[in-house]
Order: sequence, then structure tokens, then C-alpha cells
Amino acid sequence: MSVADVSKPAGTAWRGLNAPLMVLVGSVALYVGVALWTGQTKMLETDGILGLLQRMVALGIVALGQTFTILAGSIDLSVANLISVAAVLASFIMQGRTEMMLPAVGVVLVVSAIVGVVNGALISWLQVNPLIATLGVGLILQGMLSASFTDFAGSVPREFQAVAYGSFGVVPYSVAALFVLAAVASIVLRATRFGAHLYAVGGNAEGARLAGIRTDLVTIGAHVVCSLAAGVTGLYLASRLRSGAPWIGRDGVYDLESIAVVVIGGTLLAGGRGGVWGTLAGVLLFASLDAAFNMMGVSAYPKLVLRGAIVIAAVAVYTVRTRGHVA
Repeated sequence: MSVADVSKPAGTAWRGLNAPLMVLVGSVALYVGVALWTGQTKMLETDGILGLLQRMVALGIVALGQTFTILAGSIDLSVANLISVAAVLASFIMQGRTEMMLPAVGVVLVVSAIVGVVNGALISWLQVNPLIATLGVGLILQGMLSASFTDFAGSVPREFQAVAYGSFGVVPYSVAALFVLAAVASIVLRATRFGAHLYAVGGNAEGARLAGIRTDLVTIGAHVVCSLAAGVTGLYLASRLRSGAPWIGRDGVYDLESIAVVVIGGTLLAGGRGGVWGTLAGVLLFASLDAAFNMMGVSAYPKLVLRGAIVIAAVAVYTVRTRGHVA
């Protein structure tokens, strides 16, 4: 059995390919339609479009990492708390000093990678259910963070704030970084051995193991990528908020929303099929919803209701798409 055989579920190809395009078209139609309906045509100009893209950055980065874990047939509920840890740790180490920027970034990435290894090891070596393992790790992180910090911790220097507020001409650094990361992730998934093994493990873990793939290392690798993405998201939020706080990841609901946009973008929750561009289409849908509600002057609560309905609909569509999936 080849890697190609175990990474292509039968009967789902056309559905998986159509999902990202449908979400993308729906997102654009929603944004343009509401802008025209409310008479806010300025939202269709350059500044409005760039604002929409900036809404995608934080959720988009962590969702790229979540895509790797879901493709591997796993999931990560620790990302929201890890985002808080990364933001607080970065601002606490920097304390507004430029010379501490690189050490802070290095420490955040190392801590994030360690969390990813722990998550992956619990799942692949100790056979703990991914939901339980990553939820438990997330609770440990949140407990440690809340015991040490109760408010904003430290600050980041002006130079680091350029990550969120700087730009190449009219294109913000953060937006450019999101799409560069997406391109790199796409290349890794489509043109490397690790990517092929990831699809194989998610599509048929037992078949992949019999084909000689170290499924445990693939799972750990996927969780390391996911945790690193959460760490980068925390760094971005620290730059945007000029500091870090224990609640920014939790209040952003980045754990559940990152899973939702991945599934909405056409990635099978069971693993083995999907990709990062579909994930970005799902992120664009959520960003378009936020922008549409703001243009209509609607409060945040109906937005949560609508997002919940979209998630339910996405899972329903996922159920239909996975009929005929070869486990």
C-alpha cells in the first residue's frame, strides 16, 4: 500500500475540492453585499480590504497550525491558553527593552515547541485521547499563568509593535506574514515527505504504520507545528496589544474557532484530506462576519450565535462529506 493510497479517502475528492471555493465565494459575497446594503462603500476600497485581511491574522496563524494536527487525525485544545502564555511571557521578558526582543521570541518558541512535544507524546506514546490530553495541558498552562499573573505583564518596545502596525507600503507586515506562512505550510504539506506522511497517518493510521511510517513521530511533529503557530500568534497579539495578559487567548476562543475554520475550509475532522488554503477561506468567512456585523452596528452577542450556527452547519456538512471515507 502506497502513501497515495492511504492519503486519499474514497468518494470525498470532489466535495473536499469544492469546499474552500464555496466558502471563499460566500465570504466575499457576504462582505460586498453588506457593504453595499449599508452604503459603506468605503469598506470596498483599499483601506477597507486591508482591514478585513488584518482581522484574519491572529486566528489565521493559529488555524494554520491546527490544520496540521487535524490532518494527522488529532486535535489541539491547548492553543488558546498557549497563546496567552506566549503573549505574557514575551512582554514580561521584554519589559519594553529592544535588546530583549530576540531572547523573548526565542524563549516563546522553545516553550511552544516543548508544549507541542508534550501534547504529541501524550497522544502517540501514552495513547491518551487528543481532546483529553490537549485540554489537560491547556488547563495546566492556564493554571500556572493565572497563579503568576493577574493583569497585563510588562510591555513590548516600539520596535516590536511594528510586527502588528508596520507595513510594506500599504500592505501590513502581519498580513504579508500570514500569507507567507500559509505558502510555506502548503509547500510542506504538498512537497515534503513529512507532508505526505501527515496525510497518510490522518487518512489511515494503521495502513501508514504498515507502510513503514513512524506514525508517533508524525503526530508529535504535527503538534509541534500547531504549538509553534500558537506561540507566533501570542507574539503577534503582544505586539498588537503592546503587552500580554492571561486571558487574551481564552477570550479570543482561539481553540474552538481554529478548529471550526479548519473544518469549514474543507479539512476532514477525521484527518487525511484538506489543506491550508481552505483553512484561510474559513478564516476569511469569520473575518467577513465580524466586519459585516460592525457595518450593521450589531452587538457581539448575535455574532456569537451566528458563528455557533455556522459551526453546527459545518459539522453537518462534514458528516455528509465523510460518508464513504475509508478509515
